[in-house]
Amino acid sequence: MQKFLAGVSLVGCGSAVPSQTLTNEQLSQVVDTSDDWIASRTGIRQRHIVVPPPGLESVLMAENNENRESVTSLAAQACKAAIAMAKVQPEEIDLILLATSTADDLFGTAPRIQPQIGANRAIAFDLTAACSGFIFGLITAAQYIRTGTYKNILLIGGDIQSRWVDWGDRRTCILFGDGAGAVLLQASEQDNLLGFEMRSDGTGNGLLNLDYDASKAGYDCITMNGREVYRFAVKAVPEVLEKALYRANLTVDDIDWLIMHQANQRILDAVGDRIGIPAAKIVSNMAKYGNTSAASIPLAIDEWVRAGKVKPGDVIASAGFGAGLSWGGAIFKWG
Repeated sequence: MQKFLAGVSLVGCGSAVPSQTLTNEQLSQVVDTSDDWIASRTGIRQRHIVVPPPGLESVLMAENNENRESVTSLAAQACKAAIAMAKVQPEEIDLILLATSTADDLFGTAPRIQPQIGANRAIAFDLTAACSGFIFGLITAAQYIRTGTYKNILLIGGDIQSRWVDWGDRRTCILFGDGAGAVLLQASEQDNLLGFEMRSDGTGNGLLNLDYDASKAGYDCITMNGREVYRFAVKAVPEVLEKALYRANLTVDDIDWLIMHQANQRILDAVGDRIGIPAAKIVSNMAKYGNTSAASIPLAIDEWVRAGKVKPGDVIASAGFGAGLSWGGAIFKWG
């Protein structure tokens, strides 16, 4: 087996979202809610979606409908942008790892991405961990590089939650958006994944899930106990971030950016307060995208990198949390 350098660097990123947006005001036409109610409780103003709510199809018009925009197509766009930034050739990609809970094909969506980006040498498979998927994928991908197995890995977080939202349930339908983000990890002399921690607690599975119903021979819609998920997140996330910082031999003062799963602005604020990170270092873009599940962290990374805010060498603390229950934290340097 060919051996490579044992360190991990993050050298490229990209993202893509559906063309059609759904604002809070538009959503209030199909469910009992309002822009003020949603924004004050979540921080969300709009979301990009593939599948429009019943009754708004003609308003939102879906030229780019579900048959044309998919996890595959959005992920492919994000991957192409990440490959271009990293200045590698598609045939140099060794592995495509897709974190998704809304696969286009339950047998695996990553293999569909492979030919669309020309990565004809790459192994491709899916990883399912809902909103923790990108962090779990980052840690998983790093091990393939650290063991010398692969040199270039595309890690994607991509979800189309609009397929599975109950548009009559205002507790959940106001939250979710669709999108994909990708990061290219590469073997290097320096290891920029500095520390991490992953956790799971299956006893909390019923708090947030998307169950298969045998009586219907199909899946139900997303269900969530928002109050309990909030309590879980504000307690569990600071703990894994502190553990990851300990493993990295760093303190909160060493962090340049906190890029968490974009679930709720209140959660971001609460976690920042608990671990002592100032608001100016907390990345938030959920006002534009909503909760895009596994896509939310790489979407935010891509936006902040391309805006010149995140610079090479910046220390990023990141955390994903959600269904499973699952949660994890990672400390890494960009570049």
